[in-house]
Amino acid sequence: MAAAGGPGPTCVLGIDLGTTSVKAALVTGTERGLALAQSCSRDTQAHSESLGAAPQGMEQDVQKIIKALNECLAALPQQQLQQVTHIGISGQMHGVVFWKTGKGCKWSESGTGPAFEPEQVSPLVTWQDGRCSPTFLTSLPLPQSHVSLATGFGCATVYWYLKNSPDFLKAYDAAGTIQDYVVAMLCDLKKPLMSVQNAASWGYFNCRNKSWNTDILKKSGFPVHLLPEVGDPGSIAGRTTCAWHGIPKGAKVGIALGDFQCSVYSCLTERTDAVLNISTSAQLTISMPLGFQPPEAPDPSSAVTYFPYFNGGYLAVAASLNGGNVLATFVGMVAQWAQELGFQVQESAIYPRIIQAALAQKHSKLSVHPTIFGERHLPELLASVSGIGASELSLGHVTRALCHGLVENLSSMLPVQHLEEMGVRRILGSGSALARNEVLRQEVERIFPFPVVYGKDVDAAVGAAMVMFHSK
Repeated sequence: MAAAGGPGPTCVLGIDLGTTSVKAALVTGTERGLALAQSCSRDTQAHSESLGAAPQGMEQDVQKIIKALNECLAALPQQQLQQVTHIGISGQMHGVVFWKTGKGCKWSESGTGPAFEPEQVSPLVTWQDGRCSPTFLTSLPLPQSHVSLATGFGCATVYWYLKNSPDFLKAYDAAGTIQDYVVAMLCDLKKPLMSVQNAASWGYFNCRNKSWNTDILKKSGFPVHLLPEVGDPGSIAGRTTCAWHGIPKGAKVGIALGDFQCSVYSCLTERTDAVLNISTSAQLTISMPLGFQPPEAPDPSSAVTYFPYFNGGYLAVAASLNGGNVLATFVGMVAQWAQELGFQVQESAIYPRIIQAALAQKHSKLSVHPTIFGERHLPELLASVSGIGASELSLGHVTRALCHGLVENLSSMLPVQHLEEMGVRRILGSGSALARNEVLRQEVERIFPFPVVYGKDVDAAVGAAMVMFHSK
């Protein structure tokens, strides 16, 4: 396991800066392999009003994200943090945060050693941001990339500011994802450094030659000075410039990674495995054969996207915007109806009851197409219910049909036949919605003709740490 040119790390800190929470994990190398020594997560509660782009805007307060990160690290055992030699960081892809070089943060003494707080930093415009309408996106120059541009992508958001609020951009001279920001602060980078994974998720990046579409962007007046330098995932971005919560100064910090790739890395061991993750949204992922190159241009109608993985590889991903969030909306609707009828029912009490009711209904003739949030390849396609018969209106029938529809939607994006052709032999099921919902698990086993293994949970913070163990 030792990297060439010296002994490998023995203790690595993995960090994931998620949409709702921050997680930190200490992973140690043992004779038997890698072991999770400690982990800690904190909800960020960072959602903030995006006044300039309301109501479609989705922004988060960077101060709150870093506060949650500092709380996580303060909760980990000091003795182990002092052993950390490498830090791996992942986070939400597509999003963008802006800062002023040299003034992005201020360091101060905290109870557990020095820590930084954001200073001249914009809000984080997240991957869920909806300010770039389809009309706005079609007005932008066509990228030279295998990825279709979508709202919430870093470069699209920069274009939006350029056209709607150009003065906003003048206050900053650096930009990156939230994870790139943290790496830049820890290593005091004069110019942000971004991995191919995050660059591809911003749009206007060509994965074949690993470069931004600088000519196309310049012609349209895009502020190309804001674009980070790009490096390979698994490489080192720099070293910590001072001790951080007891982690020694000079610890190596990896270039920031995509949370999706790190989640897959934490559980995908065999090339013949597919990973099915249903949490807020849902993804079905397979790893492409070595040497695979994505097409030169995207097929906008294709539901499958190719994400740069590690060592030049790619993942084929059917990423649905509809997962546990659809079930949560359904539960919210039931609670709302109950309230309108004069009853008070907690949403937390509804979940177990609808699952129980659905377990009693093995089949339903109801057909629910559950895409209430649209899909990236079909943004206008909303949900529908058909085959409604008088005998199939119970909560059990509707919940069963809804769970079936969610899994069927994913399998329509990356069909079983395609999985078989790619040599898939089993499915690793993960994510909070699958873990909590037996009906969903039954539907996965009904629709996919492979053995399904549950409980091998994906964990982006652990994945980020594992990458650092295996990096050179």
